[in-house]
Amino acid sequence: MVLMLRSRLLLAALILPVLATAKPSAAAPWKDKTPAATLRWTEGQPGCAFSRDDDGKYRYSLWTDDYGVIVAIDSQELEKVHRRVEPFFSTQVTVRYRGTSKLEVAPGTATLEFVRHFKVIQPSLDPEGYAEHTQTDADEREHETQREIEKHPEKKAEREQFLQTYQKEVAEFLEFLTKRTLMAATLDPRNAETSGWLLFSTRSKWIGNWKKPEEFVLRMPLAGRILEFPFALPPAHGDLILRKRP
Repeated sequence: MVLMLRSRLLLAALILPVLATAKPSAAAPWKDKTPAATLRWTEGQPGCAFSRDDDGKYRYSLWTDDYGVIVAIDSQELEKVHRRVEPFFSTQVTVRYRGTSKLEVAPGTATLEFVRHFKVIQPSLDPEGYAEHTQTDADEREHETQREIEKHPEKKAEREQFLQTYQKEVAEFLEFLTKRTLMAATLDPRNAETSGWLLFSTRSKWIGNWKKPEEFVLRMPLAGRILEFPFALPPAHGDLILRKRP
């Protein structure tokens, strides 16, 4: 027993100096990643501007030496969400480049935080995937309507009118997804601007009825930084926009 104890002590004496001089192991790969710097829109700060415009939109502008980003939110966006073919929250984004090299715009990396709904963060919807999803839903709705007509022939005119209206709305929405959403782009001095809509799904068990006011944070990675645009809807009392009639 004594010999065994002495052997263990001797082994420890040999190992401890080695451990003391050994270099610490390399950090885990994920610990080497430095979080991207955040550039947050803040009222009154240099490069930050806000406007209430007669097209019914609030605009938040954030400018740096090389680029500017303008985020437009419809003052009636909350009312419009559930009147659409598919429920989503939308923001219009314009990126203007004034540098001398290139600027990559990747709308697929943008997110929207629903602050008053457990801070749920929704990624921006892929227009192509969303179009396929919408078309699948439309096809199912058409088949369902045809089955209803077979069971209730007396409702044929009513259901066919509903289907016609629904198909028109779907066609208009698919065109919107194709032509007016913000697409990935590379900006340079000769192609210095891109603009379009970012869409965020409101389908979540954590997103319930709208609050008053509703608070959001739009985040958009750009040029190695994360741009943050905090905003609230509906507008505060006395802050209504008088829309200019077409």
